[in-house]
Amino acid sequence: MLLVSIKEEDDKRAAIVPKFVEKFKSLGIDVEIEKNIAEKINISDEEYIKAGALINKDKNDLLKKADILLKVTKPSIKEIKLLKKDAITISFLDPFFEEDLIEELLTHNITAFSMQLIPRTTIAQKMDALSSQANLAGYASIITGAKHLNRILPMMTTPAGTISPAKVFVIGAGVAGLQAIATARRLGAKVEAFDTRPIVEEQIKSLGAKFLKIDLGKTEEEKGGYAKELTKEQLELQKKAMIKAISSSDMVITTAQIFGKKAPLIISKDMIKDMTKGSVIIDMAITSGGNVEGSKADEIIDINGIKIIAPKNPTDDVAKDASFVYSSNLYSLVEHFFDKENKKTKINLEDEILKSSIVTYQGKIISPVLQKGKI
Repeated sequence: MLLVSIKEEDDKRAAIVPKFVEKFKSLGIDVEIEKNIAEKINISDEEYIKAGALINKDKNDLLKKADILLKVTKPSIKEIKLLKKDAITISFLDPFFEEDLIEELLTHNITAFSMQLIPRTTIAQKMDALSSQANLAGYASIITGAKHLNRILPMMTTPAGTISPAKVFVIGAGVAGLQAIATARRLGAKVEAFDTRPIVEEQIKSLGAKFLKIDLGKTEEEKGGYAKELTKEQLELQKKAMIKAISSSDMVITTAQIFGKKAPLIISKDMIKDMTKGSVIIDMAITSGGNVEGSKADEIIDINGIKIIAPKNPTDDVAKDASFVYSSNLYSLVEHFFDKENKKTKINLEDEILKSSIVTYQGKIISPVLQKGKI
C-alpha cells in the first residue's frame, strides 16, 4: 500500500509532515513524496527521509502508482487522469462547485474524500480539518488586520497620555470567528461580535466580547453548525443594525459562510463610508464569493482610505502549524478506514464518517448531501 503526497501549487501548506510519515509507516503504509514538498514551511527532504519516506522528483510517476493521494487543495483534472483505477484521493475538494472535476473522478473510478464533508460529530472530531484550519485562520485574520491597521490594539498608558483600545467587530461566530474574537481580546482590543444564531451569544460573551443583538425573527442552524441562509427581509434588518457597529470599528472581520452555497454579501460599499480612514476589513469568505462588496482574492482594495483584505489562503502566515494539524486530521481519517491486519483499505459505506465524506466511489456519487440534488 503506497501513500503519496505532492507539492501544492498555490498553497504554502503540505498535506503531510515528518511526524505523520512515521505514523503511517507504523500502520504498514509506505510513504513517497514529491521532492521539496515542504520547502515553503522550512521542512527539508532529509527530515522526511529520516522519518521513513522516499523522495521522488517525478510528480507524474508518483500519481501513477499512488494507492492513496493526500493533498491540501483539490486534485486537478490532469492529476486525476494519471491516477490508477480505484485510487483514493483526500483533499479539500469543494464538491458543490466542482462539477467537471467530479465527472472526471466518476469516469476514472476514483474514491474521492472531501475534508469539507467530514461530519462534526464527537467520533469524527480528530478528523475535522475544517475546524482545525478555521481555528488558525481566525487567529491569522487578527494578526493580518493588526499589521495593516494604523494603530495599536490594546489600551496603552504613556507619558503623553492614554491610548484607547482599538475596536474590533467580528461577523460570524463559528470556529474562525470565535478564534478571531479570542485573539483580538488577548491582544487587548475591545470586541463586539454578531451571528445570526442566538445560541452562540453565550460563547461570544465567555470570550469577553459584546454580543450585538439584532432581532431577525426566526433563524436556524444547519446540522454541521453553519448558519442557514437569511431571507431578503432579514438581510435588510441585519444591514441596518450593523451600519453603526461597522462605522465605529477600527477592524472588521467577516467569516460568514453557508454550507454548499455562495457566501452571503454582508457589507456593501455604502456601509463602510463612515468608517475612520485607516481602518481595515478582513474578508475571510472570499473563496466562496466573499462577504464584502468589492473584495478581491489576495488583493488589498482601498475604498476611501479603508483597506479591504481578502486572503485566499488565510493560514499562509501560519502554514507550518496548519500543515501539522491537517496532517493529523488526514492520519486519523486514513487510520479509520485502514485494515492494519490485512494491510489494505476497507471502505464501509455504512460508516457515518465515510458515507458523509466520500464524494465518489466506484463510479457513483456517495455523499448524501450531494445525492439530494445539491450538485
